[in-house]
Amino acid sequence: MLIDFVPTVGGVSLAEAPAFKNAPGGAPANVAVGIARLGGSSAFIGKKLFESVTSCSKVSKKEKFLSIKYEYTGEDEFGYMLADILKQNKVNNSGVRFDPSARTALAFVTLRADGEREFLFFRNPSADMLLRESELDVNLIKQASIFHYGSISLIEEPCRSTHMAAMAIAKECGCVLSYDPNLRLPLWPSEDAAREGIMSIWDQADVIKISEEEISFLTGGDDPYDDNVVLKKLFHPTLKLLLVTEGSNGCRYYTKQFKGRVPGVKVKAVDTTGAGDAFVGGILNSLASDLSLHKDEKRLREALLFANACGALTVTEKGAIPALPTKEAVLQVLTEVAA
Repeated sequence: MLIDFVPTVGGVSLAEAPAFKNAPGGAPANVAVGIARLGGSSAFIGKKLFESVTSCSKVSKKEKFLSIKYEYTGEDEFGYMLADILKQNKVNNSGVRFDPSARTALAFVTLRADGEREFLFFRNPSADMLLRESELDVNLIKQASIFHYGSISLIEEPCRSTHMAAMAIAKECGCVLSYDPNLRLPLWPSEDAAREGIMSIWDQADVIKISEEEISFLTGGDDPYDDNVVLKKLFHPTLKLLLVTEGSNGCRYYTKQFKGRVPGVKVKAVDTTGAGDAFVGGILNSLASDLSLHKDEKRLREALLFANACGALTVTEKGAIPALPTKEAVLQVLTEVAA
């Protein structure tokens, strides 16, 4: 979790922006809040900025999903603001950690006129790089039925070792491991380091969500729309479900038994920030309620259409967290599409 500084006007580079406004960001936080908006039970026990862990807890039938992340934030005003944002959005922030010796990570992000996003990160070091294995709440991880993580927490020590330890605990406890690489090249030392780091844990995941751009990057420029490329280079033997997001065009899905595409929900886009995270929240929320979802193509397609609608609604408003939809809003737009 981190602070995004977003230009007050669109279609300009960071250097051309006349002013910025701050907003809470970071994929893990967006996923946690997205799940809470859908009626799930979520908590943040990861590191801000780092795409660390999300887990689904084996709790009561009324609370089938618990997104858990460790929040290890700087002991500054931004850090306290982020912790409060989680609480305001009904995300359990009891796992929040504050570090008096480091600041909260900041990111400047803009959508240029050519449609490309531009990032500039400030962390030297920021608190997100400092989570240690001794600070993991092992009991929370052991409650999980789904454990979701990313790749950015693999970049620096001690967080890399902490990430690996958390994954090992989750796997030993029988969790479904879910992975969203969420490539952010400016944070890695080099392209080769990013590719190697992302792929270093690839074969441990049960569920992977990836974008078209990430397919091209990880395969060395291969066609991201070629099923053979995806199946031969990215679908490892123990993988249960591979999801490829295609923006407004929807998503593709691959399992050992079947593959296909689910169309997107057409809307007027205002800001695409957080759309992928809303999609992840939508599909993990469904998966938490039905861990055998990947075995039934009909039910999987229904869940993916729901997830696509989550992503679509998020782009109709500015900002990620403010735009994340409720379950009622998603069902309403799906009813309109069906009509």
